[in-house]
Amino acid sequence: MFKKSALKLAAIATVVGSALSYSSIASAATEIKAAFNQSDKHPQYLALKEFGEKLNKETDGRYKLNIFPNELLGDQRAALELVQNGAIQMAVVANPLVENYDKTFAVIGMPYVYTGSAHQEKVFTSGVLDNLFASTQKFGFEVLTAYTAGARSMYTKGNSVANVADMKGKKIRVMQSDTMIKMLSCMGGTGVPMSQGEVYTAVQQGVLDGAENNEITYADLKQYEVAPYFSATRHLMVPDLVVASSYFLSTMSKEDQATFKKLAKESTVSEFALWNAQIETAKKTAMDKGATFVEVDIKPFQESCSALQKDLIKTPAQKDLFEKVAALQ
Repeated sequence: MFKKSALKLAAIATVVGSALSYSSIASAATEIKAAFNQSDKHPQYLALKEFGEKLNKETDGRYKLNIFPNELLGDQRAALELVQNGAIQMAVVANPLVENYDKTFAVIGMPYVYTGSAHQEKVFTSGVLDNLFASTQKFGFEVLTAYTAGARSMYTKGNSVANVADMKGKKIRVMQSDTMIKMLSCMGGTGVPMSQGEVYTAVQQGVLDGAENNEITYADLKQYEVAPYFSATRHLMVPDLVVASSYFLSTMSKEDQATFKKLAKESTVSEFALWNAQIETAKKTAMDKGATFVEVDIKPFQESCSALQKDLIKTPAQKDLFEKVAALQ
């Protein structure tokens, strides 16, 4: 009798164990791998992490975001290809990479297309970009939302820059880009392509009069030591885009996909707040070391670059988007 009871209990245990095992498998979270090229202290990483936590909670644990920072899954170009073929589910990539698939994206990275951070945030959260972002599905990925990468401004030695006339004769380091060189010319200066690692010494030795970048880079690279005047010209605000695999999205239920996209859009607001907070920290670091930050009326610079803007707008779709972005100023 005892033997039969023991066998019966063992059989029940086996069934229960199998059920529990099946339950564990069934309830296991689907991993979302996200490629990121910066550190885990970066505002974009922090916003993405917050997005993942909310997604896990709002889908009752059905999805878990795993972010791979510092290019652990490759650089941005490689990461976008991994998203396209469904090898990973998400990535944060620079806007110019997506321009390679659709030139309309060039509009949201043009010189002086935004009047400042508030305008850019309004554009990113207004819904005006929704159709453009969804249009990349045919390439194997969808743009979920845009993150700010800050505004690039002028920093110089000798004196600050308040207007176009102040830029005359100034040699300013720019990235290797024809558009950037043309932009510096329309702003009154001369763009000198140079690697970032050479800038400090070039300014120090008088080869350059200054450079242009955001406040975080300015402080991190200690370029305030050789170019102590930071003039907020905010001439370029190239966004980074959060992309997801079209294949991955197709595996989600309609409800989960709606939640996923909603939370991604909401994360843009958090990312702007995180970025702006880090900007203030960077500014304080530089100011404590003697840097001077100057607010600039950007309208004269915008007007001087209006011809360049028109030259960069080549299609009806680009013109239409440019007008919609301008209307949100």
